Amino acid sequence: MAKFELKLPKMGESVAEATVTNWLKNVGDKIEMDEAVLEIATDKVDSEVPSEVAGTLVEILFNTDDVVQVGQTIAIIETEGEGEVATQVEVAAPVAEVEKTIEVAKETVAVSEDYSGSDKFFSPLVKNIAKEEGISLQELENIEGSGKGGRVNKEDILKYIENRSEQPATVKESTVAPVSAPVVQKTTPVVQNQSVAPVTPVSVNGGDEIVEMDRMRKLISKYMVESVQTSAHVQSFIEVDVTNIVKWREKIKGSFEKREGEKLTFTPIFMEVVAKALKDFPGMNISIDGDFIIKKRNINLGMAAALPNGNLIVPVIKNADQLNLVGMAKAVNDLANRARNGKLKPDDTQGGTYTVTNVGTFGSVFGTPIINQPQVGILALGAIRKVPAVIETPEGDFIGIRQKMFLSHSYDHRVVDGALGGSFVKRVAEYLEAWDINREV
Repeated sequence: MAKFELKLPKMGESVAEATVTNWLKNVGDKIEMDEAVLEIATDKVDSEVPSEVAGTLVEILFNTDDVVQVGQTIAIIETEGEGEVATQVEVAAPVAEVEKTIEVAKETVAVSEDYSGSDKFFSPLVKNIAKEEGISLQELENIEGSGKGGRVNKEDILKYIENRSEQPATVKESTVAPVSAPVVQKTTPVVQNQSVAPVTPVSVNGGDEIVEMDRMRKLISKYMVESVQTSAHVQSFIEVDVTNIVKWREKIKGSFEKREGEKLTFTPIFMEVVAKALKDFPGMNISIDGDFIIKKRNINLGMAAALPNGNLIVPVIKNADQLNLVGMAKAVNDLANRARNGKLKPDDTQGGTYTVTNVGTFGSVFGTPIINQPQVGILALGAIRKVPAVIETPEGDFIGIRQKMFLSHSYDHRVVDGALGGSFVKRVAEYLEAWDINREV
């Protein structure tokens, strides 16, 4: 038998870690090649980790809610055939030669003797860190956990160690205090004998349902509040006549789908125009890092997409200005389909430089979208409606039925003034209204 180390794969240039959200296999289960073993989550997208080999899952090195770094071993799979056991799982190997975060058998045996007296659950990783840092059982039990059910995870204990190193006198006293004495910390007060289970809110009238936010909704909530607190939001609105675009799409969409195998929606048309306007106004294609402005070389357009559960995600079309309309349609449809089916990869949501959101999908005439940090602008597309409008002709003005929509541009007033923010959205409108009804694709 040989043993294979299943590692957390690289998931994009800017993704360094992920949280284990669910193990799909248990120890002892048979695993086929490319079969999903566990589910993970980054700060923007959920994903599965498949096995690169067929075999039997013999060890799980991280628990649910543990944070894992890219490249770390997360499980051991036993495969058929002869082979040496990897260094990380050799029982006879010295502990000093084993990486802290992926110790297996020896780690579990060594720490269980020190912390077996606790009624609380601590992962092998947390126990190992506690042992090497000289944290007593009492200290470990009094660390306030942020994981599921109040469980202490890697981030909690590392944060405690950081605070502990800054106040050695307090920690030293707490390590020898009697069990009945409260442990005093400078940062977060800890109540002795507190329950591990989180306090569940209770309906006051018995008729209301109280449901905890899911992980993604909590992240969205956090990002939205941080964005409002960070950027000085201001909006510009403009009404656009898109009659020519509506007529052109109606004329071309059938042949386009037959030839390309892709539906032609309004979204790629708008994305093409926004990318073109960003080239005209590069001051909108920037981000902010403290007191510094970063001028982006590439135009990477984020497109806000609603998920089946009602949450929102923003996949990114990379180098959007380099795509023709066919390429843009394929990119839009691919990202939208994978978003709906939960198949986006972490890198699909990274690197955006400007965002477009289609509030008209839900019938909204216009909206005031919140900026996707650290970008400085976001454009909301309102619903296309038939409205009576004044039409100017050489023979005079008259009233006619036109297809119109509103564009709502939110931008960061810290670095984007009204002249730039207004000129940009006006340029988008000009490109849309000048659409060639005889354009060939």
